[in-house]
Amino acid sequence: MTPDANIASVIPRMAEDRPFAPAIFFPDGRSAAGRMRYTHYTYRQLDAESDVLAAGLEAAGIGRGVRAALLVKPSLEFFALTFAIFKAGAVPVLVDPGIGPKNVGACLAEAEPEAFIGIPAAHAARVVLGWGRKTVRRLVTVGPRWFWGGETMESLRARGAPRAAAGWRMARTAADEVAAVLFTSGSTGIPKGAVYLHGNFMAQVDSIRGLTGIRAGEIDLPTFPLFALFDPALGMTTVIPEMDFARPGAVNPDRIFEAIADFGCTSMFGSPALLDVVGRAGERGGVRLPTLRRVISAGASVRADIMQRFLAMLPEGALIHTPYGATESLPVASITSATVLGETQAMTARGRGVCVGHPVPEAEVRIIRISDAPIATWDDALCVPPGEVGEIVVKSPMVTPAYYGRADQTALAKIGDPGAPGGVRHRMGDLGYLDAAGRLWFCGRKSHRIETADGPLFTEPNEMVFNAVPGVRRTAAVGVGAPGRQEPVLVVEVEAGHPAAADRAALLGALRAAGEAVPSASRFSRMVFHPSFPVDIRHNAKIDRPALARWVEQGAR
Repeated sequence: MTPDANIASVIPRMAEDRPFAPAIFFPDGRSAAGRMRYTHYTYRQLDAESDVLAAGLEAAGIGRGVRAALLVKPSLEFFALTFAIFKAGAVPVLVDPGIGPKNVGACLAEAEPEAFIGIPAAHAARVVLGWGRKTVRRLVTVGPRWFWGGETMESLRARGAPRAAAGWRMARTAADEVAAVLFTSGSTGIPKGAVYLHGNFMAQVDSIRGLTGIRAGEIDLPTFPLFALFDPALGMTTVIPEMDFARPGAVNPDRIFEAIADFGCTSMFGSPALLDVVGRAGERGGVRLPTLRRVISAGASVRADIMQRFLAMLPEGALIHTPYGATESLPVASITSATVLGETQAMTARGRGVCVGHPVPEAEVRIIRISDAPIATWDDALCVPPGEVGEIVVKSPMVTPAYYGRADQTALAKIGDPGAPGGVRHRMGDLGYLDAAGRLWFCGRKSHRIETADGPLFTEPNEMVFNAVPGVRRTAAVGVGAPGRQEPVLVVEVEAGHPAAADRAALLGALRAAGEAVPSASRFSRMVFHPSFPVDIRHNAKIDRPALARWVEQGAR
């Protein structure tokens, strides 16, 4: 067993190295003057609190290997509890409540948690809707406990405090031991529980540090709570902004500006949708963010205009990093705004797809023939020649080994390879190719490809051609009809208030003219306008193309 493979081992190390450095700031209401107040943990406080809670969890029967559903809103308690669960060697099951009550219930039925840790509203839903009814035996309420019994945060502390004072120690988990079950958002299919090992988390931290140049002592503003869990391992102070984390595309930009100014944040994580909203507000108000020198964005491709607008607020030399990956394997590749704006965007506008950069040093990326069938064993003969579009496959220590309780989906996404870390390669479900320089280009989801009688069409290479037309906010390439005979249709969302968007006939003419310049884009002879694209619930950035295809089939005009 490898010592200190527990991902939570970073907390006591930080508490020893930087005991009084703030670990997490969380908004705690406003003063009479309107100023935001914050509550916080130092690293020593976070370590002590998570130790007490971990010892309490273990005493309550939520110890090593016990799967524990965690449905708690972002808060100081959320972070302390998450690290406490890791310290106890238990396995947090994290489900995004935004997927809806029915899907949450299905996810919990698959993950088979033995414990349920949640706020009162989550417990009420558990009781009424039967979440985890067959497997949950231990309960913890974060907040007022009603009639369902079980532990509270106070009782966990009462159980854990004497044990922690007596020298309790965290579980010495191995790198190949299950650390968590993280459910995908289901934005491109059914939600699936990716099984994370402690070694997967450790490899992710090392890779992110190497890619971004993050240094201990920096101050981070993560607008996606799970990303904040990396901050302690990177030695950063976390500042949580006042926002609805389920709706990043509807964020109040002033709250983001305020948090950055209050703490002098040097780094920020945000989805493309959030960067778009905040960047537009900054452009209108002439906002400058002189301390922010790094932005990390993931969840979907970041358009060049969004990058340019956001960078205008930042100091010279600041970069936007856009790592490519998925819940099941992150990161795979990465590219910066300097490369996009200086080189690859021009090729993107000509229908080449979206460059996501060179694969990270820890990853081997290969491109295989497009197939919807399972592949049991890796063979180099599966690969297509350089430059040809196929499915992206990854071999790296960040690749998760399986989906919990879904052998069928695991068979579709994993390829056995004894030479790979964990014994598997991961099929990303994305299409792309490697160019002569070894850079990876993204061409869209495999499930979103359009199968016409004249061959396949891919989403990203064509959409990016049309997205460059003035007056267009974004487009979606969808297929209507039976695969093999699908009609390619371009669905268009206009830029509200843009002068070019007012005359739809002229805009259609401009779109068709743009498409004629690229052979594949010229095949989209049918174009329709949609008022507001449906997007994923996690990042508000991935377009729900199947929903748009159904909308077109039902008679869109």
